[in-house]
Amino acid sequence: MKQLLLTSTILLALVLVVGFSPAISNNQSLANLTCDGDKGIVDKTQGATFTVEIAFKNTGKAEGEWTVNIAFEGEKWTWTGTLQSIKLSPSNSKTLSWNGTVPETAPIDSVARLVVYYDSSFKALEWWIHVVPNAQLTITSSIVK
Repeated sequence: MKQLLLTSTILLALVLVVGFSPAISNNQSLANLTCDGDKGIVDKTQGATFTVEIAFKNTGKAEGEWTVNIAFEGEKWTWTGTLQSIKLSPSNSKTLSWNGTVPETAPIDSVARLVVYYDSSFKALEWWIHVVPNAQLTITSSIVK
């Protein structure tokens, strides 16, 4: 009985994986949408604005349409962009952009990572926003006698 239950569970898992696989569905494969970009950490203060630009390319062999959004996700704060649609012929590219604001409640010295969501998939990119203080101490002069 245990072997039958185990076999049934494995078969059900395989059916679910194959059934929900984007490459096998009638939709354009998610693997055929790539995003180009560099990487880095950007220092921003609480309430500071930022712009994210991401270039996408359809690397597949058929026209595809995707729903795309981004988010900065961290342990202490998050920010979510506005959903956008992109339709690309094979080998074509398009750049999408989002404007956002670091939350006023984002703790100093916290970080959040850029994540791109498209259809039922996501990709964490190598971009982070690091929250720095609004106040900054600078030495303007000194004297020794």
